[in-house]
Amino acid sequence: MPNMNKISHFLVISIIILGMSQSQSFSTPGAFSITRLHYAGGGDWYSDPSSLPNLLEYISIHTDIIVNPIEQRAQIGDDIFFQSHYIYITGHGNIFFTDADAQTLREHLLNGAFLHADDNYGMDKSFRREIKKVFPDKDWVELPPTHEIFNIYYKFPNGLPKVHEHDGKRPQALGLFEGDKLIVLYTYECDLGDGWEDPNAHNDPPEIRDEALKMGTNIVLYALSQ
Repeated sequence: MPNMNKISHFLVISIIILGMSQSQSFSTPGAFSITRLHYAGGGDWYSDPSSLPNLLEYISIHTDIIVNPIEQRAQIGDDIFFQSHYIYITGHGNIFFTDADAQTLREHLLNGAFLHADDNYGMDKSFRREIKKVFPDKDWVELPPTHEIFNIYYKFPNGLPKVHEHDGKRPQALGLFEGDKLIVLYTYECDLGDGWEDPNAHNDPPEIRDEALKMGTNIVLYALSQ
């Protein structure tokens, strides 16, 4: 007959490990989450690793939104991808979507998902090329400072803030719409993700980081309000 003390000890350890695993993988049911898109093409889709956890923490502290503090990661077509309503894409290098990827992403966005593409310098050419596969019938529209996304919670009277200098161009918030609904936001020449990173990652002034985090909060709130 098995030693009951050993079995009980094993069960206690198993329950503790299971609880730790669940606390790391799941949060409150219905909590807001952000999914980072793992794309092909060789670009560093994983760049700025502390950015999304920091943004989610900021949102949790400064709003009433319940968040999942751990970013999700998915490739187009994964189960997590289809469960994700807020998708984030960034990087410095090449992005590539197959035709099947483009069609799947298109359908997911038209069915209610939201995509935030954040220019981390170096992704602009490939992102514009690949998103044209997804929406060949749509053109970018620049969002003016009067747009709700700049006023929904924090006020940005001059529009998108500048975090890092790239090519000496002004920051632009560019959108793709389905009717009146913003389904893709491209924050270009801004580098919000760098501003969301840990303070010692880029040594940005606190006020710059705060502006970036506030803008990220506005983007999330606007996406949720649609």
